[in-house]
Amino acid sequence: MLLQYMGQLPDLPGPGAVSRLVKWQAFIFFITFANYLIMHFARKVYTNVKTELVLAGVDKVVLSQMDTAFMFAYAIGTFISGRIADIFPQNVVLGISLVGSTLCLGTLLYLVNIDIIHSSYSLGSFLFVSIQLIHGLFQSCGLPVNMALMGVWFSKKGRGLLFGFWTMNGNIGDIVAALSTAAIVSAGFSWQVALLIPMLLSALWAVLNYLMVAGSPAQIGLKLDDDETASSGAEKGAEKGADGGADGGEGSTVGFMQALAIPGVARYALVYGFLKYVNYAMFFWLPFLLTSRFDTQTANVISSLYSVGLMFGGVFVGWLSDLFGGRRASVIGAAFVLLLPLLGSFAVYSDAMATWLLVALLTLLGVLVGGPNNMITSAVAADLSEHPSIGGSTRSLGTVVGIINGTGSLISAFGLMAIGPLQIWGGWAAVWYMLVVCILVSGTLLAPTILKELADVRLILN
Repeated sequence: MLLQYMGQLPDLPGPGAVSRLVKWQAFIFFITFANYLIMHFARKVYTNVKTELVLAGVDKVVLSQMDTAFMFAYAIGTFISGRIADIFPQNVVLGISLVGSTLCLGTLLYLVNIDIIHSSYSLGSFLFVSIQLIHGLFQSCGLPVNMALMGVWFSKKGRGLLFGFWTMNGNIGDIVAALSTAAIVSAGFSWQVALLIPMLLSALWAVLNYLMVAGSPAQIGLKLDDDETASSGAEKGAEKGADGGADGGEGSTVGFMQALAIPGVARYALVYGFLKYVNYAMFFWLPFLLTSRFDTQTANVISSLYSVGLMFGGVFVGWLSDLFGGRRASVIGAAFVLLLPLLGSFAVYSDAMATWLLVALLTLLGVLVGGPNNMITSAVAADLSEHPSIGGSTRSLGTVVGIINGTGSLISAFGLMAIGPLQIWGGWAAVWYMLVVCILVSGTLLAPTILKELADVRLILN
């Protein structure tokens, strides 16, 4: 196999040579970064061509049903795919996921081209919704499986900053989707070309994952030289798997209930749920909210600055958590403390804010939401998966990420249904105050972990 050949490649000669482990880590970072970027690219392009889908006959009711089907399938699928990532070879799971995304986008284009919605509205509606349901299941593999790979290839030291950079992939994918769609349509090409690009890119990247991704350093005869990582115990199992195991991957896995019982997993899952709800509220409703003061184009530009804040928030908060010795709960708690007055100021003053101040505060909001949001699903989840209670197994990260991300998606899916009625009842101020309550709930849930970290600091100082 190609992996066996690559595993036999020697280190480069000379004192300045980069070790084979470092080269493989760089490769794994790159390919998993691109994996999740492409997945976001594929799902975001669909949302960017909704106007064209309406013109093609897919009405807004069907589009709404497609979104709901995707979101709930994604939420449920995340729980399942996290477990799958810990049982089966990640390169195979990623390959299937990307091919599945390709097939779903291709089927969507096919149904539009045969004009099935006009031939049979009921059948067409059912098929369009079903495609997005299946697409949500394939897309749900993205975060848990890629994070499982990152967790086993990189040790705990410096994880916050590294994973902070890694979590920029989704936001970059969204931006690439928006820019490419605009460029394709403005150049006079059919909007369907915008869907063809992520479709073909997903298929190509599926092949690269299947042929070139190693499930762990031990699979190709490497070892992490870091005592801080809990993966060393499982690396022995990985070597055994590489010699003749079924998956060629790592050691023992943990079940869903075992992962849920890891201290901190259930707590962080709920913390993330309410935080993700705040993020999704901004993602889906911020442009619409801003149209009360600006035209549509200006509102979209201003709202995109929130996404910019999300990207850099993950890097900044990750760096801070490393700086403070991996005390991630305390750093996340500090972000929550700053979020409370910021969200409250939007509730009271958003309609009267000067444009420059609104832009600055929305960017800051993105940093303070994106930092904890990205940190919990990456570095925090990786830390939790190495808890001593599971005996140092590295085959738990996918399940842990699945539990956290799945819980967040479910809470968000149900919570988003309340925003429209709440806005009608109490205006946008009521929505902002609801987001304040969500951050209060997240902070309260996280408080015991923060107090424990602070107590540990006092013990060290004494």
